[in-house]
Amino acid sequence: MANPGSEGEHKLQRRYGSHDRAQTFYRKQMLTYLNDDMCRYIARQEMVFIATSDSGGECDCSFRGGLPGFVHVLDKNRLAYPEYRGNGVMASLGNISENPHIGMWFGDFFDSTIGLHVNGKATIIENEEIKNFPDLPESVAGDLAVSGGRKSERWIIVQVEEAYIHCSKHIPHLERREKEIHWGTDDEVCKGGDFFGAGKSGDAQQSRRSAKP
Repeated sequence: MANPGSEGEHKLQRRYGSHDRAQTFYRKQMLTYLNDDMCRYIARQEMVFIATSDSGGECDCSFRGGLPGFVHVLDKNRLAYPEYRGNGVMASLGNISENPHIGMWFGDFFDSTIGLHVNGKATIIENEEIKNFPDLPESVAGDLAVSGGRKSERWIIVQVEEAYIHCSKHIPHLERREKEIHWGTDDEVCKGGDFFGAGKSGDAQQSRRSAKP
């Protein structure tokens, strides 16, 4: 990979004396595709954090979860994950519709305590469109056949541009506990209600993005 990363990070590497260390990381740890170990790792994961921004650079970070392997590896250059029914805001999808750049972070808190960064470009695909993909993995076809609350509303396809490790030293080792998932529910109790009391004050503030003219 020729000179990966942003100009900003390169300038700071030189300023803070980490240039050589960063170059070693780029050379030994960063790929422009998913290797076999990364593909197997993703196939075990039940969660991913995604970062997106709109055309003006306003950022949003969000959580996606599902059954193990809900983020599907289409091939070494492409991932696909379902969008389930949520709160209807569609902040992440709205950003993607304006700006396709996406950052994904997978974290294994229960076994290896290793993380994986995947950066690339995202595209919104409807269910009927993805059915027509050539060589569609059986796992995706199985998810498309699901009915009820876990039925996908649409899909995100990610074209991989960077893939690299997040070291384990600060990732906590957690214990898994069973939790009943209420797929697609609008039940406020199951969703957590007004946990942070934002609605109780009666003066919830608009975000900077929603306040734009």
